[in-house]
Amino acid sequence: MSKFNWTDFGIDKKLSAIDRDVMSMCQEYFDIVEDIRDTNQLKVLNSFIELGVGAQHLQGSTGYGYGDIGRDMFDKVFAKSIGAEDALCRTQFMSGTHAITVMLFGVLRQNMTMLSITGTPYNTLRQSLGLGDAKRGGLHDYGIKYKQIELDFNGNIDIDEVIRNIDDVDMVYIQRSRGYSIRNAVSPEKIGRITSTIKEINSSVIIAVDNCYGEFTSASEPTEFGADIMAGSFIKNPGGGIAETGGYIAGKNSLVELCAERLTAPGVGREIGSNILGYRNMFLGLYMSPHITCEALKGSIYSSALFELAGYKVSPSFSDSRNDIITSIEMGSENKLMEFCKAIQSTSPIDSYAVPVPGEMPGYETDVIMASGSFTNGSSIELSCDAPVAPPYNVYVQGGLNLVSTRYALLKALSILGNNNDC
Repeated sequence: MSKFNWTDFGIDKKLSAIDRDVMSMCQEYFDIVEDIRDTNQLKVLNSFIELGVGAQHLQGSTGYGYGDIGRDMFDKVFAKSIGAEDALCRTQFMSGTHAITVMLFGVLRQNMTMLSITGTPYNTLRQSLGLGDAKRGGLHDYGIKYKQIELDFNGNIDIDEVIRNIDDVDMVYIQRSRGYSIRNAVSPEKIGRITSTIKEINSSVIIAVDNCYGEFTSASEPTEFGADIMAGSFIKNPGGGIAETGGYIAGKNSLVELCAERLTAPGVGREIGSNILGYRNMFLGLYMSPHITCEALKGSIYSSALFELAGYKVSPSFSDSRNDIITSIEMGSENKLMEFCKAIQSTSPIDSYAVPVPGEMPGYETDVIMASGSFTNGSSIELSCDAPVAPPYNVYVQGGLNLVSTRYALLKALSILGNNNDC
């Protein structure tokens, strides 16, 4: 009987032994995320069954998309799967940033105030929020105020500061994932506790969540713990590596309807929007997403353990609970950062021959380098990494459709970089 051997694929015996040790270290934490996977898988499956998804719902539509039963059924299935009252899932959402922006502009009105309690959101939202050199089209252009509260010294939400600033606020915004930082992602349970505290003081506040990278990493979603509305992307966790595009806004029906009218037009809302390719890959992607997200989480746990063992600073640690699929590894030098990204690219199924180089990115003060040999352009549920090219040269690794390929890429990277304990 054939037995798998890393040396058959260019990984030396020393690294093969390290891989065995790392897998042993990780097993109890793999068991935890597998339990989460199983819970979420059955929630999704039962949503399909209870709502009666049929082959007819996989078909596409043309023109205006009136009476598109596939589109309308997918909204219902996704909402039920994540414990939300309603959901607007559309291929017309071009990115997570787009879905979040529609959520903000759909809900907020002139003279309202938005308060971010997780510091500055992703740089790709800066223009929408009216920050920095924003020129036009941001919240400020519509008379909407933006404020933010920085995280405390330990990288946690400063709830005391939130309480002091909540009286004149209409929306509290929470970015669940870490972004380009080394703070921990925010769990749905923690969002629930914060929501309860805020609502006791100001019951009219809308709790809005950027849920990107967080879907199905926990057995519950923020909407199941009191969040009023949230948004994300189907080329991240909930698309299961199968959905080719699209995003969602989910939460209270009254708020989702406002967002639908922002995406299309007042009076039209969710009743239009065709998809000539059909909904097969969206349904299949959602169905597979608990399993695929679990594989990404295992890869994240493994990457922390492997590089922690090799002397690198990582966040979160392999033994920490995870509420997104991102791991930060401190490379310590620009050269190591470049080599790591090259290794990830060279072990990707698509464009493995490409060499990633740093480049300018809108909203970032430094060059950014990215590696992503993915089947779907920009997919971050597939193994990828990116990093600002600046000290301490943290690289942010996310995704991975299957654990063995992720292990292979990371072992290749470590074989090039070497053990940091030897530096």
